[in-house]
Amino acid sequence: MNAARGIARILLILTALVIALPSAHAAPAIDEVTARKIDELLAVRGEQARSKGELIEALSSRFLGTPYGANMLIGSANRPEELVVDFRRVDCFTYLDYVEALSRSATRDEFTANLVETRYAGGAVDFRARKHFFTDWAATPRIAATDITGALSPAAVAVTKHLNAKADGGQYLPGVPVVDRPMTFIPSAAVDDAVVSQLRTGDYLGAYTDQAGLDVTHVGIFVMTPNGPVFRNASSLAENIKVVDSPLFDYARTVPGLIVLRPR
Repeated sequence: MNAARGIARILLILTALVIALPSAHAAPAIDEVTARKIDELLAVRGEQARSKGELIEALSSRFLGTPYGANMLIGSANRPEELVVDFRRVDCFTYLDYVEALSRSATRDEFTANLVETRYAGGAVDFRARKHFFTDWAATPRIAATDITGALSPAAVAVTKHLNAKADGGQYLPGVPVVDRPMTFIPSAAVDDAVVSQLRTGDYLGAYTDQAGLDVTHVGIFVMTPNGPVFRNASSLAENIKVVDSPLFDYARTVPGLIVLRPR
């Protein structure tokens, strides 16, 4: 009798532990606006066969006019990471996260799983695993894109950045290790017709910075339109504060250079 009670107690404890264990990535809370938008965009994806670039263009265009929101993700070295899915506002990085994940998804569940793989290395919803830097997309699993910058111009410059290391010895992101990363950028003065002719609609563009510890300061999507090449981005500029198409050549002149990642 005592043995039976002991076994029953152990089973009860084990059951409670299983219930208490968190899933690999708990389903995010999604507002009604975002839920409707996800369904709308999944329908767009299923309308017809498209190349990856055409699909990225079609999906990203549905975000034009979406309000800009700074620092949309939740989590830090001292605060548990949450899987944020919010289409009501986007910053430049979450905008690309959503478009890339949607481009590979047919259902909401697939979108959630693909968003985790796009935003986090190794599929773990954790601040330390978050892909904080643009070039992480080409350097950490799941690899979302290939860095083609060096092949686009003889003027391309190769550098090694110590990502997350400030010039004064501090770190931008406490709890995230410093990573030495070789990268290549095209100086803004060299972003010309010859470079643009090699770009494809759907390529991901990063605004290179010479600031210590960072690779880019802004990201967006290259789109060739009937009116010329544009940089589709979630813009924080006072005259925008929303997702817009900025003339590419005009934008390139405002930054030190560009990094180009081609989606896989």
